[in-house]
Amino acid sequence: MRTTILNLAIVAFIMLTSCANKATNDGWVDLFNGKDLTGWKQLNGTAKYEVIDGAIVGTSKLGTPNSFLTTEKLYSDFVLELEVWVDDAVNSGIQFRSNSLPEYKKGRVHGYQCELDPSYDRAWTAGIYDEARRGWLYPGSMSPKAKPAFNHMDWNKIKIECIGNTLRTWLNGIPVSYLIDDKTDKGFIGLQVHGIGRKEQEGKQIKWRNIRIKTENITPSPVEEGVFVRNLLTNNLSETEKQQGWKMLFDGSDLSQWRGAGKKELPKKGWKTENGELVVLASDGGESTNGGDIVTRDEFGAFEFQCEFFYTPGANSGVKYFVTEAYKVKNASSIGLEFQVLDNDKHPDAKKGAVGNRTIGSLYDLIPARQHGSVKARPNKWNHCRVVVRPDNTVQHWLNGYKVVEYVRGSAIYDALVARSKYANWENFGMAKTGHILLQDHGDEVHYRSIKVKKLK
Repeated sequence: MRTTILNLAIVAFIMLTSCANKATNDGWVDLFNGKDLTGWKQLNGTAKYEVIDGAIVGTSKLGTPNSFLTTEKLYSDFVLELEVWVDDAVNSGIQFRSNSLPEYKKGRVHGYQCELDPSYDRAWTAGIYDEARRGWLYPGSMSPKAKPAFNHMDWNKIKIECIGNTLRTWLNGIPVSYLIDDKTDKGFIGLQVHGIGRKEQEGKQIKWRNIRIKTENITPSPVEEGVFVRNLLTNNLSETEKQQGWKMLFDGSDLSQWRGAGKKELPKKGWKTENGELVVLASDGGESTNGGDIVTRDEFGAFEFQCEFFYTPGANSGVKYFVTEAYKVKNASSIGLEFQVLDNDKHPDAKKGAVGNRTIGSLYDLIPARQHGSVKARPNKWNHCRVVVRPDNTVQHWLNGYKVVEYVRGSAIYDALVARSKYANWENFGMAKTGHILLQDHGDEVHYRSIKVKKLK
């Protein structure tokens, strides 16, 4: 009898243990065994990787390019979780869906990178960078709440979720990046030791531990409120964006939501749609001397607007908002607040105005844009414009994921800026309750696409 009871107890223990293991693992697979680098290989640089106290430790080395310890296996859809420790003196990253191909820059590692940025000023950890290709896709500046979440000289938990074209990251449970992109659908996981240029950076460490991945039966995590979706699919509106209230103003061909400024229909010349793009045609470089500006048929109060724009060298254009046609304007662009689109290096208007308030991204002739070299706008490439107008009249300009302007409509500072500007004589300039959004014809070739808007409450 005792033997039977003992046997039953053993069986029950085994079953409970099995169930517990199943619940604990739940499809997760360890990528690092805590003892050695089985399943990993080193690419590109020669920084040292070793296992110390159950963690992979990378040590910075002077005179070598970026080093990567990568998985031998490639992954497509997955959820990756790990803990990282980064010395404040260096920079690092976690590659995902990345590759090293002989035909691409002689095997240089390239692809998506979850940034590890211990700096106190920028602090873009868990932003998404495209290593050795396009640069920043989702700067950490787009998620300001995550900036203080980084634990300096301590362990941090990173989560990366890749499902189809949707790539998302978290830092210590705080959502950071939400990127939609179709550049690469499969690749390895990689641990980066960044190349260094100063002797005092040598010998600094980056550590990784508790690295695990799940590739089966994965479902998207809930979307937290306030997360901005950066959608790189041209003229595409994702389901998440639709749920957030975004609507297309131009989908690559349909211009039914636009008309000429001060007109009932679109201009007969000066604009065209081509290859899914809305193009301002080059003419004489003057304001509205060809086809003229175009405006949305609807008016907007509190709203969020975004688009991608491509400007040719020396070009000038702009995105205006709170445009009201009550102002009578002849032979010039319609009046409104303006997100400046301009080639700072080659267009003379960049040197006019005051303290750079006519440069790209600026609130034209009022507030200069704060430029950031990592996401600097350039001609002959696609750039991202985002304008946010909150119900309390706080307004933000974002250029390539970096906030370059912030002000409050109707504040004392705003009124003072208007009083010294070219708009001083326009009554209640920029203070309309609602207004049209405008794309400017300034006689230079500029392309727009993926034009979207959502109303804010």
